[in-house]
Amino acid sequence: MILPLAHWIHDLDPFLFRWGENFGVRYYGLAYLLGFLGGGWLIHRYVTRRPSALRPEAVPDLLIALVIGVFLGGRLGYFLLYQPESIFSDPLRFVRVWEGGMASHGGMAGVALALVWFARAHRVPFLQLGDLVVAAAPLGILLGRGANFINGELWGKITTVRWGVIFPDSAERPWAQAVADIPARHPSQLYAAALEGAVLLALMQTRLWTSDLVQRQPGRLAGEFFGAYAVLRSVTEIFREPDAALILGLSRGTFYSLFLLVAGILLILRSPKTEKPS
Repeated sequence: MILPLAHWIHDLDPFLFRWGENFGVRYYGLAYLLGFLGGGWLIHRYVTRRPSALRPEAVPDLLIALVIGVFLGGRLGYFLLYQPESIFSDPLRFVRVWEGGMASHGGMAGVALALVWFARAHRVPFLQLGDLVVAAAPLGILLGRGANFINGELWGKITTVRWGVIFPDSAERPWAQAVADIPARHPSQLYAAALEGAVLLALMQTRLWTSDLVQRQPGRLAGEFFGAYAVLRSVTEIFREPDAALILGLSRGTFYSLFLLVAGILLILRSPKTEKPS
């Protein structure tokens, strides 16, 4: 009698549709597309219903700036923060996006630079613009982490919990180790999707729609986002297998989040307080 395995073996296909070995529609790319479209819809919905310096017809231009900022910042951040040696040993890997490699902290830096340019070009207050973007950003994080799980990447630490998942690519000896002998790991991608994505999205949207922070204290909502993301990311990093050397005993995700936490606190403390419009 063959007993069923105690844990589910990850066998999801990263392609929604596939033509050939590496060409097709990937869930990872689809997650980015839906994240930008969904985020753009949330921003457009807000600026058409609430007073805002951002004109609804400028939202498509904002999305283009965000796409460029996320891609360039995320890719550069991945190589500079996690694999700096790859920049010199294999520079062309930067354009091989199908191999993966995006850093959320780098993406945030890229978005910040894109917003600086957009705010000047369209004469929109930078802090108000940042508040609108961070309120929609967790949707992209939610979808992106879900795609990480489908890809079977960024898995968690070894665990014995019942919902642990066996990721075949995590085997120390992929060609000589039976799947049943590979230890189960935390599905840390799903933890991140829930905390950094769903919970943070609900928090940001609630603060956006039930207060007038964007008008009265521009920058405060962005500060709350950075602070909350730093804390939630640090929690999910507890269960995630480090994918690079530790820094001061901390995973790189946790270490870099400390800077976001400081930035968030400074934004909250320095956010200007304006009189409520009559």
